[in-house]
Amino acid sequence: MTQIAIVTYPGFTALDMIGPYEVLRNLPHTEVRFVWHESGPITADSGVLVLGATRSLAETPSPDVILVPGGPSTPVHARDEHLLDWLRQAHRTASWTTSVCSGSVILAAAGLLEHRRATSHWLTIPALKAFGAIPVSDERIVRQDNVITSAGVSAGLDLALWLAGEIGGEGRAKAIQLAIEYDPQPPFDSGHMSKASATTKAAATALLSKDSVTPANLTATTMLAWQQALAAVRSRRRKRQPVAASG
Repeated sequence: MTQIAIVTYPGFTALDMIGPYEVLRNLPHTEVRFVWHESGPITADSGVLVLGATRSLAETPSPDVILVPGGPSTPVHARDEHLLDWLRQAHRTASWTTSVCSGSVILAAAGLLEHRRATSHWLTIPALKAFGAIPVSDERIVRQDNVITSAGVSAGLDLALWLAGEIGGEGRAKAIQLAIEYDPQPPFDSGHMSKASATTKAAATALLSKDSVTPANLTATTMLAWQQALAAVRSRRRKRQPVAASG
């Protein structure tokens, strides 16, 4: 039985989680758990959609697959030491540790992306560098060892299909792709920063800011940046300290 743990935190972006779930639940001999500090209802970033966490983190100490979605509340949860400790411990035995969108910032805060290539939503890619990751902005899925990160929101479907191929085989993954009729043919070609106009970029940034500009998210973002700046200064100081001569 393959156990998949999807971290279900308040303020998640729905498609980051539900897209991969619809793919991964179709794998044979698989149990999908929506996990958080405790089971119960969790509200998405819209403030309207509610999803239930089915198990607690403590009840799920060693899943085979970890998936961390993104959302505007990412900075809040990137400072949640209980969650970060769980990720560090679970990662030790997991076959795959993955993220969608800004969920990679949470993995980075847990120290799981240090010196690793990783991607995220275009808005949060710069944050990865502060945690010692190697940011990648031109790949939809980035794999390094058993850590897989994907770009923003819809890229979670690509990540999940890739995982389905690794876990259930290419034939099963293709069958799932057809079952959900995932055959993207968007009417517009502005789904990547390299393709979007300046006007579209500005409009998208404003759209994303709508859910991000809350007192809790702004405070957490500031504190997260401050902590990383202090860590960088301390690291530079340690490197400058002379090594004491021996004997």
